[in-house]
Amino acid sequence: MAELVPFAVPTGSDKTLLVWELSSGPTAEALQHSLFTVFSHFGLLYSVRVFPNAAVAGPGFYAVIKFYSARDAHRAQKACNQKQLFQKSPVKIRLGTQHKAVQHNALALNSSRCQELANYYFGFNGWSKRIIKLQDLSDPEEETENEDMVAPLQRQSLKFFCALEVVLPSYECRSPGVGMAEEPLDNLEEESGKIAVAYRSCEEVTDARTEEELQDLIQVSCFSRKPCGQGEEECLSDFSFEEQEFTVPELD
Repeated sequence: MAELVPFAVPTGSDKTLLVWELSSGPTAEALQHSLFTVFSHFGLLYSVRVFPNAAVAGPGFYAVIKFYSARDAHRAQKACNQKQLFQKSPVKIRLGTQHKAVQHNALALNSSRCQELANYYFGFNGWSKRIIKLQDLSDPEEETENEDMVAPLQRQSLKFFCALEVVLPSYECRSPGVGMAEEPLDNLEEESGKIAVAYRSCEEVTDARTEEELQDLIQVSCFSRKPCGQGEEECLSDFSFEEQEFTVPELD
C-alpha cells in the first residue's frame, strides 16, 4: 500500500523513534552524528535529537529520531533494535506511542526542507518549480499619509504575494500554490532627520497562465500569516506530558 508523505513537519508517533541505552562515553554531538549516519540509510530524516538521561536512570543518553515516512521508521526499528550499531552494547529502540487522540496542526516545511524532501523522492532533476506571479503588497502611500502620526522609528513591514507551480515531468503532473510573506523592516533615520526605507522591487514574472486562471487560484486560497519562528521548531513537549507520551518498556 502506498504511503502519503506530506510536505509538513512530521508529527505522528508512528514516524518517531525513541532510542535509549546510548553509551555515556561519546559526546551528545558525536552520538547525534553516529545516529544520523545509521538511520539515514532507512530514509530521509527530519531530526535527530540527543538528550542526557535523567539522574535516576544513570549516566548515558537517549535520542528522539523523526522520519518523514512511517514505513521508514518501522523498518529502522525492526532492523536496529537490540543491535550494537556503533557502540559495544546494544541499544533499544521503540516507536512512539500516543495514549490520546491528539489533533495536531500541520506545520509547513520551510523552502530548504521542501527542496530536500522533493530531491529525495523525485530526484534532483525529477521536478521543477516556476514562479507565476510575484507581487509587492506593501502600501507605501498609506504609510506616507500616516507618517506624521507615528513615531519616527516605528517598524514597518514588507508584504509579498507569490504564486508558483511545481511540475513533475515524469508523471505529467503539476500543482499550483500560493503564499504570502510579511517581513518587518526597521526604518533608517538619516543625519538629516528623514526616514528612508529602501528596497528593491521585484520584477513581475509572467507566463501563459491567463489572468482569469490566476484570479481563481488566488480566490480559493487561504493565507496564514503566522509570525516567523513559529514553524518547525520542536519542543520536548512534543514527546511527553499530556499530549503525547512515549512508553518505555521495563528494563530487564
